[in-house]
Amino acid sequence: MLAKKVVVGLSGGVDSAVTAKLMVDQGYEVIGIFMKNWDDKDDPHCPAAVDAIDARNVAETLNIPFYTVNFSKEYWEDVFEYFLEEHRQCRTPNPDILCNKYIKFRAFLDHAEKLGADYLATGHYARNYFNEATNLHELQAPKDANKDQTYFLYTLGQTALAKTLFPLADLTKPEIRQIAKDAGFANAGKKDSTGICMVGERDYMEFLKKYIHQEPGNIVSDRGDVIGKHIGLSFYTLGQRKNLNVGGVKGYEEKPWVVLEKNLEKNELIACQDPDNPKLFTSELKAHKLHWVAGHPPSNSFGCDCQVRYRQEAEPCEVQQANMETIQVTFQNPQRAITPGQSIVFYDGKVCLGGGEIL
Repeated sequence: MLAKKVVVGLSGGVDSAVTAKLMVDQGYEVIGIFMKNWDDKDDPHCPAAVDAIDARNVAETLNIPFYTVNFSKEYWEDVFEYFLEEHRQCRTPNPDILCNKYIKFRAFLDHAEKLGADYLATGHYARNYFNEATNLHELQAPKDANKDQTYFLYTLGQTALAKTLFPLADLTKPEIRQIAKDAGFANAGKKDSTGICMVGERDYMEFLKKYIHQEPGNIVSDRGDVIGKHIGLSFYTLGQRKNLNVGGVKGYEEKPWVVLEKNLEKNELIACQDPDNPKLFTSELKAHKLHWVAGHPPSNSFGCDCQVRYRQEAEPCEVQQANMETIQVTFQNPQRAITPGQSIVFYDGKVCLGGGEIL
């Protein structure tokens, strides 16, 4: 019997390196592929060339085939253009979720299948559990709760999960680094990447300035006083403290300012000095562009836990189907700085049910 063929997305990082090693150790026929998702020519903030070398070195150490595939066109059309349009609408999108949906588990998965692969394996921290009772794949939290990435994977459905392996589900980060060290991988101690490739380590606002038109206006305090100037409402998000450049305002304390709300009609950014201002908290929200891992919600009305941002502690909530395209979510405890354009993701214990974009 021929060994099952697995395509592993080698990013140049230690997680994908160990993923490839585990697949080899388990007897799969493994192909390593480096995805180039961003045109980083003359861009020192997105060092894809360095990552590609690290990925190739891993493949050579494991003695597996290695290729580079360019998905920058798909990334621009399916992820980046939407990212920019959302910012123009003064919303705050999450491109990592879109990248998983359209690039890694659609374009890349399609490419893997064209190569004759039985599975796609990635270095995500998540668990793909097949529930024989329901005959459905469940997206579950991994052993290392601190690295749980199911928040970014909620758009995966049954078709993608049936073809996907998450070999790191039962490993912690320290264990993964030790496996990489023992295997002789040069990237065993490589620092984890932060942020999204197209932004990298640079200032997020400076990056956006290259693509978003600036429409300056007043920064107004919650008392109604003009306290500064903003460069455009698209560049700010609720609860933000950095890059406001407000200080030394007469009649106010020397305390940091926080974005409280946006007045689109007047092009005003409202700010306050109380990070726990009641206006930053809300007990309910609406979400659309819904996706359920099982293909459907548990019911039209149900209770569960949720996260309105990555790494947030799961919060109890009630979900009510408003119509075919929208849900109403009510929180047991008011949530701070809920941001339109971000995602709310639902959980039943360790099982990720799905989620949607916050309106």
